[in-house]
Amino acid sequence: MQPILEMTNITKTFPGVKALTDVNLTVMPGEIHGVVGENGAGKSTLMKVLSGVYPAGSYEGVIRFEGRPRAFRAISDSEDIGIIIIHQELALVPLLSIAENIFLGQETARGGVINWFEAFSKTRKLLDLVGLKEHPNTLITNIGTGKQQLVEIAKALNKKVKLLILDEPTSSLNERDSEALLNLLRGFKQQGISSILITHKLNEIVDVADRITVIRDGKTVDTLDVTEGGIDEDRIIKAMVGRDLTDRYPPRSVAIGAPVLEVRNWNVFHPQHSDRHVIKDVSLTVRAGEVVGIAGLMGAGRTEFAMSLFGRSWGQKISGEVLMHGKPVDVSSIPKATQAGLAYVTEDRKTYGLVLIDHIKHNTTLANLKGVAARGVVDEVRELQVANKYRKDLRIRSSGVFQTTMNLSGGNQQKVVLAKWLFSGPEVLILDEPTRGIDVGAKYEIYGIINELAASGKAVIVISSEMPELLGITDRIYVMNEGRFVAEMPAREASQEKIMRAIMKSWED
Repeated sequence: MQPILEMTNITKTFPGVKALTDVNLTVMPGEIHGVVGENGAGKSTLMKVLSGVYPAGSYEGVIRFEGRPRAFRAISDSEDIGIIIIHQELALVPLLSIAENIFLGQETARGGVINWFEAFSKTRKLLDLVGLKEHPNTLITNIGTGKQQLVEIAKALNKKVKLLILDEPTSSLNERDSEALLNLLRGFKQQGISSILITHKLNEIVDVADRITVIRDGKTVDTLDVTEGGIDEDRIIKAMVGRDLTDRYPPRSVAIGAPVLEVRNWNVFHPQHSDRHVIKDVSLTVRAGEVVGIAGLMGAGRTEFAMSLFGRSWGQKISGEVLMHGKPVDVSSIPKATQAGLAYVTEDRKTYGLVLIDHIKHNTTLANLKGVAARGVVDEVRELQVANKYRKDLRIRSSGVFQTTMNLSGGNQQKVVLAKWLFSGPEVLILDEPTRGIDVGAKYEIYGIINELAASGKAVIVISSEMPELLGITDRIYVMNEGRFVAEMPAREASQEKIMRAIMKSWED
């Protein structure tokens, strides 16, 4: 059988950096092909070469699609022959409807007038194919991330997709939505549609992929045939990092002290719908040197709780009491929350965590400019010293502190966000999905930083949708469902089954 895609000896160079060196990738018709590698390995660069983001002439090597050499000058060239890429950051317009997003740029128009009956009719058929029941007139902003992913796929189907490329499609999804999306890929496979799946969730890729290409340091190091058996997560990790990773979670010695943060009877209402009670009588305690996890399904209210606590940056009609070292503190604004000793590392580092067009140096000091200023003027030498210190301490891989943050890998962007808040000198650090979208090696480094923070006496709260992660790095776990804490347990006594049982029991009650 002839491959649908052959990429041969692809080499891509940026000024001073060789991002790809003689990379080879072959995809068969109707195959789900996994592409894995550490952050910065070159996966996204390879897909940008394939889709025409990096046009022909800007790289070396040959792309053959359906047996013919191809030279894409723009994304439209690759889309015209059925190669569709869905990026991790979805390209949807929030305030347009599902139908408007699907047909954006391909409007069902006659004589400059859109035929909405035809658009809605076609949209319904496309939504049926991906299992969505929403009305075509529903605004994108009113549906969840999982459904937005499905709208992107419906949009791809409208373009007569032959090869679908998904970059971290499940990084923001809960387990149910992730499984639904993977089942959709299996269905496409039966229809003869090929897929390239890029993900750091190795359990998913082992479950769904036929073959897996591993990229390390810009080179193809292995192609594993899952259908032959014997391929597990440990085998993939060894190929990715070049060594056995015997322990996913670094060991640490636990020395837990007195309570640092206490939250009592915290209540929050929705910022737009004042009658919608989102966070309901939540109470929490975190001690010095302790790592506390908050588990729960997507939509349980974990992020809303954290953001409302951090300077009331989400919600309205907020009530409750916050104590630091047993004394009430004012957290009614972000500056006051920061002054009280709180820091919040957002789950969305690219939108809320970083100024992507600025460099590492400025991002590092952004939350504590007073720390590098004298008489209201920033001391650039001091700022440079601080940025270099955190770059070294957190092992941020970059050409220097003047590298633009948008050009860093996901793991290194996350470290810059951590550096920003660590420089603010917090006593309590809230980490919301701290390892989302980063590879297993970078995760291990983040876990090590969390351990170091706890060892220095900091109180750490970790919100994560990955239950094994919470079980592996925390001392105590709160379980949240529908805006309430429904269980609390020591991590050593917890399990995924216990956590899910607590959630299910709360629904029954």
